[in-house]
Amino acid sequence: MNFYERWVLPPLLDLTMRQRQLEKYRRELVSQARGRVLEIGVGSGLNLPLYGGGAESIIGLDRSEPLLAMAHRRTAEAGAPADLVLASATSIPLPNASVDTLVMTWTLCSIPDPLAALREMHRVLKPGGALLFVEHGLSPEPAVGRWQRRLTPVWGHVSGGCHLDRKVDDLIRAAGFDISELRTEYAAGPRLMTYMYVGRASPVASVPYPGSRGDGAKAV
Repeated sequence: MNFYERWVLPPLLDLTMRQRQLEKYRRELVSQARGRVLEIGVGSGLNLPLYGGGAESIIGLDRSEPLLAMAHRRTAEAGAPADLVLASATSIPLPNASVDTLVMTWTLCSIPDPLAALREMHRVLKPGGALLFVEHGLSPEPAVGRWQRRLTPVWGHVSGGCHLDRKVDDLIRAAGFDISELRTEYAAGPRLMTYMYVGRASPVASVPYPGSRGDGAKAV
């Protein structure tokens, strides 16, 4: 981790993700979480105070140590007991079928291998469990989509690997989920960065789990 990634990027991400127009998405999504919750890409912990009474416990996972340090300061405000874990979404340190709800807010864009991460989420989610997501991604407008593809290589260098051009619903389905609810729309702001995918999915397909952790995984 270089100087920019440790000292500059984390506070920038925290500031960016505190934009007012994003709060309505957070409140809508996070309040639906039930049971044992795993939040993928917990970041600086902005979602933690928004969990309602349906959440019994929260595991917040992130690969950034500086962001998790920020999140630790918000655990006291969490709507349920919260543990934070330094780990990658492509190698989740939990047993198979051990989570009731997965929450993912503006996370998939910056994961280097999103399909591998989604398959890991599929592995740890119980049958009948819910993946709740709000992500930005590829616009259906051809002109906007072309610019998203052109700018992503440059944008990724300054934004922690963020991709502007991922088609979120296709990735989720490819990992073995059925999307039962999906809403797409532009949020306020530049169209290149604000096409939102908001929804709920459940694991329905059997997918291979290379290196599956099974019962021997660390129980967090």
